[in-house]
Amino acid sequence: MNINTTIEHTLLKPQATQEDIEVLCREAMENSFAGVCVSPVYVQKCVEILKDSDVRCVSVVGFSSGAFLTETKVEEARRIVELGANEVDMVMAIWALKNRDNNKVIEDIKMVRKAILKQNPQSALKVIIETALLSDDEKKIACELCLKAGADFVKTSTGAFEGASVEDVNLIKSCVGDQAQIKASGGIRNFEFAQKLIKAGAVRLGTSAGIEISAGKDSTTSY
Repeated sequence: MNINTTIEHTLLKPQATQEDIEVLCREAMENSFAGVCVSPVYVQKCVEILKDSDVRCVSVVGFSSGAFLTETKVEEARRIVELGANEVDMVMAIWALKNRDNNKVIEDIKMVRKAILKQNPQSALKVIIETALLSDDEKKIACELCLKAGADFVKTSTGAFEGASVEDVNLIKSCVGDQAQIKASGGIRNFEFAQKLIKAGAVRLGTSAGIEISAGKDSTTSY
């Protein structure tokens, strides 16, 4: 597998400028990355830049805590897909999981999924379970709930806490099998680690170090 085709070139820093986003998109196209992952405010700009390329526009919902009203997540997801985002990375209702309200977790995901598919039947939904905040048992439950709700991907992290680990990707893979794909994100800064995550089962890597990784170098970036 060409590692470039797994990379989602990511810039979610609140201080990101329009010029930063333009560079991000240009780098993604030049390196044939799978996509760019940006905040909702920059979706329209990315879609304009990427329109003649195969690079996908990914944006986030309920970022980064997940502790949003479901109707707020639904409207945010609907709007970013309306603006042209191909994929939505939503943060799971971690608060509900911690309260053992599994039905709420499922409802939250299902409602967002319904909204984006209504807007674009070809769109994809990734659910960020924030592995750093969960026990192994909770991670397994989270994966099961993602499958029940119809998520296309289970994603490890937002990058706000500890990032991806090979152990967590292995655990997620053991839970979802081939029923959902896996996106690893957070702390992916070098080629060797990226390769290990892919070997464990990740098919997408969310990282701001895509250029360095594709060149086989290390990076000091935090996401």
